[in-house]
Amino acid sequence: MSSEDNLKRRSFLKAAGGAAVAASMAGCIAGNDEGDGGGNGDGNGNGGGNGGSGGTLLYSRGSHSGTLDPQNTTSGEDVKVTNQMYDQLVMFEPGKTSLMKGLATEWDLSGTTATLTLREGVTFHNGEEFTASDFKATYRRFVDTEYEHFPGSDYASAYGPFTLGNWIKSVNAEEDYKLTIELKEKYAPFLRNLAMFASSVHSEKAIQEKGTDLSSDPVGTGPFQLKALEDSTETVRLEAFDDYWGDGPKVDEAVFLTTKQNTARAQSLDAGETHIVDGLGSEAAKIVDSSSNASLEQFEGINIGYMAFNFAKREEFRNKKVRQAISYAIDTKAIVDNIYEGFAEQANQPIPSNVLGFNDEISEYKYDQEKAQSLLDEAGYGDGFTFELATFKNPRGYNPSPISTAEKVRSDLGAIGITVEINQQSFDPFLDYTAEGKHDACFLGWYTDNGDPDNFFYALLHPGVESPDGQDYVTFDTEGFNTLNVAGWANQEYMTLVEEGQATYDEATRTEKYNQAAQLAHDEAPWVFIDHAQELRGVANGVSGYTPTAIGGPYLKDVTLSQ
Repeated sequence: MSSEDNLKRRSFLKAAGGAAVAASMAGCIAGNDEGDGGGNGDGNGNGGGNGGSGGTLLYSRGSHSGTLDPQNTTSGEDVKVTNQMYDQLVMFEPGKTSLMKGLATEWDLSGTTATLTLREGVTFHNGEEFTASDFKATYRRFVDTEYEHFPGSDYASAYGPFTLGNWIKSVNAEEDYKLTIELKEKYAPFLRNLAMFASSVHSEKAIQEKGTDLSSDPVGTGPFQLKALEDSTETVRLEAFDDYWGDGPKVDEAVFLTTKQNTARAQSLDAGETHIVDGLGSEAAKIVDSSSNASLEQFEGINIGYMAFNFAKREEFRNKKVRQAISYAIDTKAIVDNIYEGFAEQANQPIPSNVLGFNDEISEYKYDQEKAQSLLDEAGYGDGFTFELATFKNPRGYNPSPISTAEKVRSDLGAIGITVEINQQSFDPFLDYTAEGKHDACFLGWYTDNGDPDNFFYALLHPGVESPDGQDYVTFDTEGFNTLNVAGWANQEYMTLVEEGQATYDEATRTEKYNQAAQLAHDEAPWVFIDHAQELRGVANGVSGYTPTAIGGPYLKDVTLSQ
């Protein structure tokens, strides 16, 4: 992709994001013609599904799948695969944040009632026909502990409550192709939540028959179905689903490979051993950009990278001056400029600038060791202390060099007497470790699931439960706690602002609420705000029809390979 094209794409994504978010703010939200959801389908499930006829697509990434069940994961690595095998009721248009038809062909959200007309003629991979009862079973399996097929709180991911469970009062599926969903209260992001991977629709029969075996034996309605899960080689092989309701897939197979090192992944693309690679760091991006066999796709992401303080575990971090001192002591600009080599922007609040509610009055914590030491002295920690910094080994887009970044943090904090002990782990066990609150502090990041500010403010920094009076944190073993909030932060003023932002469909009011929430998060500093990363993909010359996207995807069903 040329520089001019890159610029056009960045501008387009920024505009698309704003437009999509604005669309979700209307008092009555409806849709039926944003896209046909499958290219050549007629809206009733009577089109598409060419069964694939174009070879094997090789997609390389940095980490293997831990599960193939979208209700069993918070990992973007897992989602890349499940999105090929599952559909949602409404879906994101490739390369955009606007909604299009999925398993629903029409929808409307008025007040607290959502009504959806469902697509007819859709078949699951097990041969069952999709109806409204499949979504109801999917919903109940995810969040209803009384449901006989609820897989257990240790299995169902934290996405269950904040995507569906916290908002839905009831699901009515009395008609095969009509759903009526009653919400507990007005909730602006709801339709966009239905488009998230976590709302992927399972087969009711598969739920009843397979239980947690869906983690390795998935049954969706998506364009690909599982051919083989090879944990020994960290490979997932998918084959075209001949009865897919939409257009595509246009290849016979899609194979997800694991190559942990960024540069090795880029070199495999240059050598013609893979077709698409992601998770590129700066060095790997340079390899792709200089390749004559591939091109570098570079576009604005919708993400955040941060270092979270665990309030629940470490008393020092409950002191705001300590958190602010550490924020001043870490040179995040140097991290972005030197370690991430400019493929990211310095962050100062929980959302990037292309999301509704971004507060452009906020400035970054500028690197200032003297100010940091002064704040530590005032907090009573002038002699420093020691804490563990947990990090993943494998690069992520929002943190393409986690070890180098951790070493920079250790060096910067060492200068003010704070000792950092780095704890490196592979990504999946790392997610479990942080979700259980075992860390002192940790690196993490977030790619938005729906382009809505709530998907940052609530998902990452609201505990999902009330905190004890006068306490601005909750412990990780609190029933109903949102384990994505790895800081354990529970600031009541912030929580109220975020809840008010959820409950209005008026865009101006939401903007005001999130502006205030952003300022509060910046000042209270539950995180060290590090970066918003650009999205980077490497694409072989023989690939066409691939649309890089910051939300959803990858849309491999549309890819064609030259023979």
